[in-house]
Amino acid sequence: MGRRRKALARPLVIGVLTVAVAGLGFGLYWFQPWKLWQDKTVQEALPGTVAASAPPTAGPARSGTPSPAPKPRTLASGVLISHEHATSGTVKLVRLADGSHVVRLENLDTSNGPDLRVWLTDAPVREGRGGWHVFDDGAYVSLGRLKGNRGSQNYPVPADVDPADFTSVSIWCDRFDVSFGAAELARV
Repeated sequence: MGRRRKALARPLVIGVLTVAVAGLGFGLYWFQPWKLWQDKTVQEALPGTVAASAPPTAGPARSGTPSPAPKPRTLASGVLISHEHATSGTVKLVRLADGSHVVRLENLDTSNGPDLRVWLTDAPVREGRGGWHVFDDGAYVSLGRLKGNRGSQNYPVPADVDPADFTSVSIWCDRFDVSFGAAELARV
């Protein structure tokens, strides 16, 4: 009887170990805990702005000289508040010289995480846990994956999207359906 019991116990132990290893592997893939210690900094200039390389030369104004090119214009802005993770920085909705729009994150500082996106939304920004899950309740447009959890970066708004229809921006974790942080866009 002792041999039979040992023979039955061995497949059970192997089965339990197999399930445990598979569960651990899935958990590591799904939660990606190492990202909590990895930061990615992205520093992008605002499109359409060029750093001056030399001061303009003084001289008589010529007729027929081209007028200066239109500059990017901030239409709305806001300050990021923390939701699921500590988040800070500012958000700007900018119309570029060519008429296109970008959402610009400046001085962003948030946690890294799996599957983070930048969303333009029509949801109100609420502080506390009540604000963590509201951004997928109404209209939203994903502007793409978050390029880095730190720094300043630009996200083009698709040409067929009217930015006036949206009132906030969220750093959204698509994997867990939760906002890491968000900003209400106040028209300038």
